[in-house]
Amino acid sequence: MTEDEDGPVTDDTLLTIGAFAARARLSAKALRLYDRLGLLTPAHVDEVSGYRYYRAGQVERARLVALLRQLDMPLARIAEVVEAGGVAGADVLAAYWAEVETRLAGQRTLAEYLRGRLSGRNSEMYGKFVVETVELPEQVVITETRHVLADELPAWIGASLGRLEEGARECGGVTAAPFVRYHSEVSMESDGPAESCVPVADEAAARAWAVAQGRVRGTEVRVEPAQRFAYTRVTKAQVAHPQLMAAFEAVEEWIAGQGLEQAGPCREIYFADWDAAGPEDPVCDVAFPVK
Repeated sequence: MTEDEDGPVTDDTLLTIGAFAARARLSAKALRLYDRLGLLTPAHVDEVSGYRYYRAGQVERARLVALLRQLDMPLARIAEVVEAGGVAGADVLAAYWAEVETRLAGQRTLAEYLRGRLSGRNSEMYGKFVVETVELPEQVVITETRHVLADELPAWIGASLGRLEEGARECGGVTAAPFVRYHSEVSMESDGPAESCVPVADEAAARAWAVAQGRVRGTEVRVEPAQRFAYTRVTKAQVAHPQLMAAFEAVEEWIAGQGLEQAGPCREIYFADWDAAGPEDPVCDVAFPVK
């Protein structure tokens, strides 16, 4: 293989890394990095000298990689875009950017929430939530527990409650709204655990069902005692982060202000059809057992 920089340059012409870097308007250091990352591999590497040679036709890919890296795109997604190319590559980029805008919108909302906390406007934020108490009777629940991070939580809640509601058919049916208990914080750094729970009618059948499950996915049966709960009702729109965080904190503040004590893990109680609900429809209670 030879370098041909003096004659006509075609897509198959081999260029030294320096010549190729000049054409791509990139540094040789950047090209070596792209090689290490698996994003742009030289067309040929001399076995004796170790010199890298690129085909002239790789210039467009090099420039595309450089531009995509300016979007802070993960390496795997960059590789997906450049390998797909054309309209397919544009579709991959569009999907990625939609994810970025969704994340930025959430971060913008979180930043406003944190500004409120730092500036002492907590009561203004918490005032959106009306806190009440309710006495819930004893109930038998079948449960599934998992250590899960915040970005995995919504999908796991839906899947686990679906499995439990299916299992409830063997346990006399569902008797009350399903809920999720949080034994510890769930965030991007803390993984709970969280526990999905479905109240059922028949304790004996529930225990037989749990034995048949062989404790797969951490399934258990528990008898929840009759308890008093402090709770606030939230809409579908407020389930998003950080509005839901503010709801939890509003209930905690109310409990402290009433001279009560928290008596166990907090929970979200889902009483509405999520898919049928509109943004302003109540869908969930944020609740703490109190004494």
